[in-house]
Amino acid sequence: MDWASVAGLVLAIAGVLVGHTLDGGKFASLIQPAAFAIVVVGTAGATLLQSERRSFMLGLRMLRWVFFPPKSNRDKLSREIALWSLSARRDGLLSLEQYMGTKDKFIQKGLRLVIDGIQPEKLRNLLESDITAYEFSQRQAARIWESAAGYAPTIGILGAVLGLIHVMENLSDPARLGSGIAVAFVSTVYGVGLANLFFYPVGNKLKAIVSDRVAQYEILAEVFHDLATGDHTRVVDERVASLLTRH
Repeated sequence: MDWASVAGLVLAIAGVLVGHTLDGGKFASLIQPAAFAIVVVGTAGATLLQSERRSFMLGLRMLRWVFFPPKSNRDKLSREIALWSLSARRDGLLSLEQYMGTKDKFIQKGLRLVIDGIQPEKLRNLLESDITAYEFSQRQAARIWESAAGYAPTIGILGAVLGLIHVMENLSDPARLGSGIAVAFVSTVYGVGLANLFFYPVGNKLKAIVSDRVAQYEILAEVFHDLATGDHTRVVDERVASLLTRH
């Protein structure tokens, strides 16, 4: 678990609640199911409307990465690259067949292209096309959280207007004015709070994770290019060093 993410979320919520309490407010006054439904459901609907269903669902699944980020396998990968380089230089490119058992589709494809003797530049172009497609789909998925952050404050204002309409309709019944006013103001709090304390941070963190994974694939593409050209092991070692310094 990424405890920094957990601590950040707790601190953000605690800051708002403590400040509200110190100002004389009550925690119960922030619990408004109607306002929560307007902001959360409305934001989800608007975000889904602008996104492809596949990107929307992938973005929701990626939320797990914020608290349980993908495990780093850079150390293991660096050792595997060293084995590939040694094996290719000692026994030829066909010897790389023994490493095809990996579960990573990108590595499988890279090794297969090297083994099949694809021209180095053609190999690089093919792998770069895969990286571009992967980056596009991942960034589109992560972007739904930025979109939600953009819609949430406006929908919070919409909830506030609906609350005020409810107040105006019940001016003759003072007992019902309080709930309407509460919904009006709490909707704005939910919209602005969710956007700036959750949606934006989640979107930015997911983009950082995607960028890191893309950088790793870019280094791998260069490694496969080096293997295909028969570059000296020292060149591959420099790629490995670059991979580890990004850790």
